[in-house]
Amino acid sequence: MIIILYIAALIAAVAFAVLVIFLARTLTAVRRTMNNVADTLEGVEKQMEGITLETTALLNKTNKLAEDVGEKSQKLNTLVDGVKGIGDSVQEFNQSLRSISRGISTSVNDNSDSAAQAVKWGQVAIKLWKKAKKE
Repeated sequence: MIIILYIAALIAAVAFAVLVIFLARTLTAVRRTMNNVADTLEGVEKQMEGITLETTALLNKTNKLAEDVGEKSQKLNTLVDGVKGIGDSVQEFNQSLRSISRGISTSVNDNSDSAAQAVKWGQVAIKLWKKAKKE
């Protein structure tokens, strides 16, 4: 019976030794993986620093560009106001021309008989002058 006890103890010791060996291998693999993860995270951290610097520079440039666009927009608004003033002036000028044209049309319609008479007298005068020239 004691032999069975020794054999059981020996099996337990061998099982424990096998367990320790596999546990050591697993822990070694985990350590290697953790080292790789740490190296990767260091690389990512360095890249993030570069990205942060570039992002900050980009934000500064964007802010300057936005300010420049704002200033140019103000100047453009002034130009648009000036063009609008010119458009208003042209419109007033057109209205004045229409008014003058209406006045002339009305005057021509009112004096069309007189104008026709003047044209006839002018033609008679030209004929008389031509006759006088021939003679």
